[in-house]
Amino acid sequence: MAYAIDLFCGAGGMSEGLIQAGFHILFSSDINSDVQRTYMNRHKQLGLHQGVNTHFHRGDIRELNGDMIREAIQNLEIFRGQDIPEIDAIFGGPPCQGFSRAGRRDPNDPRNMLFREYLRVISEVRPKYVVLENVTGFTDTRFYGFVGVTGHQYEDGELVPDILRNEFRLIGYQTLEPRILNAAHYGVPQRRNRIIVMAYRNDKVAPVYPEAIYNDENALTITDAISDLIRDENVRNQVHADNTEYQISSRVGRTPDINGNPINSNGDIHNNEISTHQQIISERFALFREGEDGARLKKRVMSEGIDIANSPALIAHCVEKMGIDEQAVIELFRAGNVSKEDADILLTKKNIRTRLDRTRPSATVMTIADDYISPFEPRTFTVRELARMQSFDDSFEFLGKRTTGGLRRRVEVPQYSQVGNAVPPLLARAIATEIMRVLEV
Repeated sequence: MAYAIDLFCGAGGMSEGLIQAGFHILFSSDINSDVQRTYMNRHKQLGLHQGVNTHFHRGDIRELNGDMIREAIQNLEIFRGQDIPEIDAIFGGPPCQGFSRAGRRDPNDPRNMLFREYLRVISEVRPKYVVLENVTGFTDTRFYGFVGVTGHQYEDGELVPDILRNEFRLIGYQTLEPRILNAAHYGVPQRRNRIIVMAYRNDKVAPVYPEAIYNDENALTITDAISDLIRDENVRNQVHADNTEYQISSRVGRTPDINGNPINSNGDIHNNEISTHQQIISERFALFREGEDGARLKKRVMSEGIDIANSPALIAHCVEKMGIDEQAVIELFRAGNVSKEDADILLTKKNIRTRLDRTRPSATVMTIADDYISPFEPRTFTVRELARMQSFDDSFEFLGKRTTGGLRRRVEVPQYSQVGNAVPPLLARAIATEIMRVLEV
């Protein structure tokens, strides 16, 4: 049996992949109570029970240490009266906001320091292997005033990968060169690039990064992932024939329980509630061509024109804002040569939405659902559809609020965020399988 620890585990995407690869997760940790509910519910479903054969710790990693982890594992019923095993691997992805290219990057962001805390726990537990996962912005981030686990003071502006490599060396580990892996190359129907760092203790055999099993031409598509979830019967009949192999695997289950049996969803589709859009919003969504974002749609409206004759809510809105009658509105937009001001009335000034292309993998699944439109229907995606595109089993249920907003987003992690923040299980499985391979040498 191979034993693992999953830190910053979130709702459990990494853990799903570890279990699929054959690891038994003895200890996992995250700071948030929303993800704790989802994570522990799933692990109970898999036969991993708190205090019996696994331990989940909710708290700040800065308060976690090797002795606490060893004590929690020693107190598990499965190890009662015997020595606890050596930990084979620690997996984790310290929160990425400080490294992300998607938002404002702050070299002094305190979340960057969680990277050091991850290394500290590794130095105290001393597993055989380590995997660190993060966003690609990690590769060109620089730290200022960074002091390492052993007290080493780094020069201001030093690159994080160089710091990481040296930190591992100082605590007795060697590292492979960090590599960017695209989840779509490992059976995930989503273009999601993540930086992966694999490290191994000085007395262990070096692992290798997993070989891609798909390429950009034959990667699984949105249709492969979710065509069976289309609500409009007419659309579904046009698109959906037999269930794809991916859809069948999602329903039957890829993650085995403690007895080695996958959990079949038995046709129950959790977390599949559709957002209720106002008619005018649905009509705007319908104007997008597949693969088109808001900026390109606006450019097309202004140059080529667009037919809105079957969009009564949009017509009424334009009549009110532009002071002309319905037929004049229809003819104006159909003819093209529309001013930017008129295009903004029709579409609003928000240009960040994109209607995804059914013939390609999904774009990177985000924590907010509003920015992507389904290629099949004029609406945003459900939590389950995004979970499919992340490669979660259908039997995996996300708990808590479906979504949230405003200041609550600082403390709440609703279902959409739980999905968007997760490591795709099939990517995690590919990486964990390579660690299993060298453990068996």
